[in-house]
Amino acid sequence: MNKTHIGELRRARGWTQERLAKESGVAGRTIQRVEAGSDASLDTVALIANALEVPVRDLFVSVESIDFGEAVEQLHARKSAQQARRDSITHAFTYLFQGVGVLVTFATIVLEPTGTISWLGWFIIPAYWAGVRLLFGFLFRIVIDPRLDAKYPLSLPSRVAANY
Repeated sequence: MNKTHIGELRRARGWTQERLAKESGVAGRTIQRVEAGSDASLDTVALIANALEVPVRDLFVSVESIDFGEAVEQLHARKSAQQARRDSITHAFTYLFQGVGVLVTFATIVLEPTGTISWLGWFIIPAYWAGVRLLFGFLFRIVIDPRLDAKYPLSLPSRVAANY
């Protein structure tokens, strides 16, 4: 058994065990057992750490087994690597949206004076930056984020994605 700070961290946030279970996606009974000192899988501990927004190693007061301590450190490294990869994918989609927006804006500015598009063409710019941004945000939350959650289960959604 490894002594944890999970109960203290949960109470410091003002959360019940049920709330922690909901936020972490772990069963309420599992939360009770872990707080009572029973061992849990590293994936379960990682989910709890994500919900409490602390590194996995900060959940433990002491670790009885050296192997377990090494496993916790390896899990933290895996979590960091997954978060970095997820953030890079999120940034790539954001840069794609912005790059296409710049091209649409420049194309509209160049084509409008030539008469290729009517005066209504000026509405293309705000339509892209407002309308497509809403569509991009919707697609990010409904399509991209769930796929990233499945591919990188130890990572959290990026703050960049939350802005869209």
